Amino acid sequence: MRALVWDGTTARVVDRAPPSTTAGMAVVEVRCAGICNTDLEITKGYAGFRGTLGHEFVGDVVEGPPVWLGRRVVGEINFACGGCSTCVRGLGRHCPARTVMGIVGADGALAERVAVPVANLHAVDDRVGDEEAVFVEPLAAAYEILEQVRVVPRTAALVFGDGKLGLLVAQVLHQAGARVVAVGRHEEKLALLRAQGIATEHIPRAAPGQAGAEAGPAQPAWTGEPAELVVEATGTAEGFAAAVRATRPRGTLVLKSTVAGLSSVHLAELVVQEITVVGSRCGLFEPALRALETRSVDVRPLVSARVPLERAEEALRLAAAPGALKVLVTR
Repeated sequence: MRALVWDGTTARVVDRAPPSTTAGMAVVEVRCAGICNTDLEITKGYAGFRGTLGHEFVGDVVEGPPVWLGRRVVGEINFACGGCSTCVRGLGRHCPARTVMGIVGADGALAERVAVPVANLHAVDDRVGDEEAVFVEPLAAAYEILEQVRVVPRTAALVFGDGKLGLLVAQVLHQAGARVVAVGRHEEKLALLRAQGIATEHIPRAAPGQAGAEAGPAQPAWTGEPAELVVEATGTAEGFAAAVRATRPRGTLVLKSTVAGLSSVHLAELVVQEITVVGSRCGLFEPALRALETRSVDVRPLVSARVPLERAEEALRLAAAPGALKVLVTR
């Protein structure tokens, strides 16, 4: 089968042996897969992964228990042991022995087929199209914030970053009743949120020769009122410091970026301002699936390109381009 494989130096489409079923596993024929920022960071050294990339997918079960055969599914990406104390506490997403699809020790979904634990499968309702179902995993990550942080109507929230995840987080917080302001560099992306009644702040990059232009991907500098809830979803190490400055005393800062680079921050500022820092990663799929079924969150405008699997290297380049949103790899 064809698969987009990262060997530590290059990502290229190669022929690989297809996965086979083992106890507790199913094989899914991938209809469509998405590229996210974590995939791009892996090609910069994040997690030290080697193997087939990709963890956002929808497909059909072709091997496994009869009850699942032929069903259109998505799959949670953390493959937990199921028996350790962490798993028993219901925290399989943090199992110390887990592998993670396309990220840690398990091949991913940018391939014709992928192996997934049966326990991780979720059937997709007919109301949800393939291109929407690909967003279940990142949308679940956005909903994870509501599991970790108390958000009540009129909570003042800033979302830093107008990439794919930032746009989803802004929608989820808005649906939860928060007073959201999304802060980003790309006017055309922020316009997608304004169309849904979400406030935005466009802070363009400094022009060549202006102060700050040398900073490259430096993140938006917030000059408005600090917020009680700030979500950092810039996809850069620099975004952390910008988000700290935008969090009010005794506020909560949620970190969503997974980057290969290191971040430098003066921890004293967190102490002096008594800021609560929350790391936030994968979420439960059920809220994301319900949101897509009811269209309470609209992901359709977030697709910027569709590329067949045989040209998946090109899809990576498109996804890494400035201003790109979701690039889909199709069969």
